[in-house]
Amino acid sequence: MKKINNDNRETGQEVRGSSSHRTCNLRSENGVVLVVVIVLSAVALMIMTTLILLITTGTQVSGLHKSYKTALEAGIGGSDIFYELIATRAETADTNVFKANLDSFGLNSALTTSAGCQGVLGVTLYTGLAAKLLTPSTSWQNCDSDISIDPDIPATYDMKVELGTTKKYSVYAKIVATTEGNTSAGNTGLLTTGVVNASGGLVNVKPIPYMYAIETVSEKSARKAERSKLSILYRY
Repeated sequence: MKKINNDNRETGQEVRGSSSHRTCNLRSENGVVLVVVIVLSAVALMIMTTLILLITTGTQVSGLHKSYKTALEAGIGGSDIFYELIATRAETADTNVFKANLDSFGLNSALTTSAGCQGVLGVTLYTGLAAKLLTPSTSWQNCDSDISIDPDIPATYDMKVELGTTKKYSVYAKIVATTEGNTSAGNTGLLTTGVVNASGGLVNVKPIPYMYAIETVSEKSARKAERSKLSILYRY
């Protein structure tokens, strides 16, 4: 009987020792699972944050592109109007009619070329806008030929118009360089004939266009940051 009891005690001790070992293993495994869950949660959070950042950035870029595209279209429209001003050839009557037509459409136009601007073509002296339209820029004096335009300083541009209805855009344009041509001689239109040669035939004069380097800036009236800038080479 004693031997059996001793065996049972010994067996019981062994059983108790085995149960304690399993408990330690379970505790150790629970700690690993917790660490894995934390790591996976952190990775998932990083992925979600990255996705939100990409979506937000994409939305912002799309908005900026849309704003720039709208300002660019306003600049192109303002440039087309400026071409019509060039076509007046600085004739006082035509220029006044042109500006009156712009104002009749509510474009709030302004012609701001400095009266002190001077240019010479042949022996003729031109001033103001006529100097920029009709004389080569190599003869200019006191004419603004800088490529920068400051909307707050009228002397830095030649014309301003306001385009749009609910959202208005101000467009500023100016001529920064002119190369003389022969495609406009006052109001007579294109020159089609020239001198008479010895054989009695007429010699047609080849049209050589005026070349204008033009700078334009367009910006949203309510938000100056929405703007675009164009550099144009225009042949007339």
